[in-house]
Amino acid sequence: MTNIPLAEPFAAARFIKEIGRGKDGARSLARSDAHDLYAAMLDGRVSDLELGGILLAMRIKGESVDEIAGFLDAAEASFTQITLPEWSGAARPYAPVVIPSYNGARHMANLTPLLALLLAREGVPVLMHGVLTDPGRVTSAEIFQALGQSLCLSIDQVQARFEQGLPAFMPIDALAPKMARLLAMRRILGVRNSTHTLVKIMQPFVVPALRLSSYTHPEYLTMLTSYFMTTAAAQRGDVFLMRGTEGETVANARKAQKIDWFHAATQTTLVEKQEIANDIPALPEQRDALSTASWIQRALREPELIPKPIAAQVEQCLMACRNLYLQHDWAADGSKGKTPGATGSISQGN
Repeated sequence: MTNIPLAEPFAAARFIKEIGRGKDGARSLARSDAHDLYAAMLDGRVSDLELGGILLAMRIKGESVDEIAGFLDAAEASFTQITLPEWSGAARPYAPVVIPSYNGARHMANLTPLLALLLAREGVPVLMHGVLTDPGRVTSAEIFQALGQSLCLSIDQVQARFEQGLPAFMPIDALAPKMARLLAMRRILGVRNSTHTLVKIMQPFVVPALRLSSYTHPEYLTMLTSYFMTTAAAQRGDVFLMRGTEGETVANARKAQKIDWFHAATQTTLVEKQEIANDIPALPEQRDALSTASWIQRALREPELIPKPIAAQVEQCLMACRNLYLQHDWAADGSKGKTPGATGSISQGN
C-alpha cells in the first residue's frame, strides 16, 4: 500500500497577527504574502481554527488592492484555464465574455441568462459560472436547466457549447473546486468571505476576456476600481463594473445603472448615472425558474420585449469584445478560427 504524503501544514499565525487587529488596527498584507496565504488556504494546508480566524479577520478589515491581487493570483492558478476551440475558416470577431452569477433573484426575475443568450446569439463565446442553488433565491443555473440546457462539468463541454453558438454555464464546483470549498464556508460561519469577491472578478480564460463584475457596497467600488486600473488586471482583458442587480451583473430592467469600462488600465464611464425607466417593460409576472425561462424564450422571439437597459448592455459588450479581439494575436494562442454558429436552439441540450 502506497503512503500518500499529507500536505505540509501552513503556519498562518504571523499573517493573522497582521490582519486580525480589527478594522482600525489591522495592517494589509503584501501581494506575495497574500498569494502564499490564499494558496495554502486553497490547498487545505491551513487548520480549521486558523482558517476561521483568517476569514473573519478579512471580513472585518476588508481587502486591500494588493491583497485581492495576491488572492486572485493564487485562485486563478488553482484550476485549469479555459482555451477556446480551434475553429477553422473565418476569424472570430469577438473576445469571450465571463459572467459570474452567484446571487440569483429574490424580488425580481433573474434575467442574467437572457443577457448570456443574447450575446451568444451574436457570436460571442459566453462563459457563465456560479452556484447551483441559493436558499430563497432563483439562480441562473436553475433557469438554464428550465430552458432545457444542461450544465457544463468539463472544459470540453464548455468548448462544445461555444461551437454550437450557445452560452456555457459551469458550476463553480466544476470550474474551481478548491475555491468552491472556501465559498461554502459561508454555511459554517454565516457570513461571506473574500472568495465571494474573487469569484466575481476572476478571469478563467487563457486569452484576454471581458469580465462583467458587480459590487453591492461602496467600499468595494473604491477597491475594485483601484484594482482594475492596475497593469496586472489589464493584461487579463477588460472589465465592466456596475452596481449589481440584486447582486447579478445584468443591467436592471427598471433603471440604467452606472457602468464603468476598464480597458488598458484606463477607466471610461459608459452609463453616467441611474435613471428610472419611463416605460417599464412587460417583465415576467413570476420570478420562479420556469416562468422566467418561458419569458426569456418569448423575448428571444420578440425583441421588443427585451428591456432597453439590457439591450444597451449587449451593445456595449459587443463593442468591448470586438475592440479586445482586434487588439489580441489570437493565432498565437491557437484560438483563431470560425465564428460559432448563431443558430443554436435555446432548448438544445448538450
